[in-house]
Amino acid sequence: MSFLRKTLAALAGIHDTPQRTAAAFSLGVFLAFSPLLGLHTVLGILLAFVLRLNRLAVLLGVWTNLPWFLVPYYAFATWLGIRLLGAPASASLPLAGFSDVWTPEFWNGVAAQWRLLLPAFVGSSLLAGLFAAAAYPLALVSVQRFRRRQRRVESATDSAIGPAAGAAAHPQSGSPAAK
Repeated sequence: MSFLRKTLAALAGIHDTPQRTAAAFSLGVFLAFSPLLGLHTVLGILLAFVLRLNRLAVLLGVWTNLPWFLVPYYAFATWLGIRLLGAPASASLPLAGFSDVWTPEFWNGVAAQWRLLLPAFVGSSLLAGLFAAAAYPLALVSVQRFRRRQRRVESATDSAIGPAAGAAAHPQSGSPAAK
């Protein structure tokens, strides 16, 4: 089963209205792509309690931003912020290899680029809002469809099993199965 199907199945199994489930998931998606990197899960749980939303639905949304998406996403969000706000003066990231990440010089160079924080914040906030706005109707429709399909399967199973199970359970009722 794919990641998307597992997520939708988990959302559909939540015992809350489809609207509240979709809202909780959407909040989680917003937090997942927000600029508050490292605080996503904690903020998700805290806001779920404060807003009385389903914690599982919020966390499913929070965890949509998978680790291998982080670097490309935040690089694009920063680029978008630069496009919207203009490039900050003297901002340029040094080219570095993976082994350079473990050196103090690399981190000193990154810290010197603090001017990129505002474009990164603006870009990721805008994208987080767009993703959350798209997540609500998609989650709502998906949960509603999944639940409708589940009800149809359950009613078909009940109608196929129902009369035979009833006659077997009550043989004195005068049914043909009892004779």
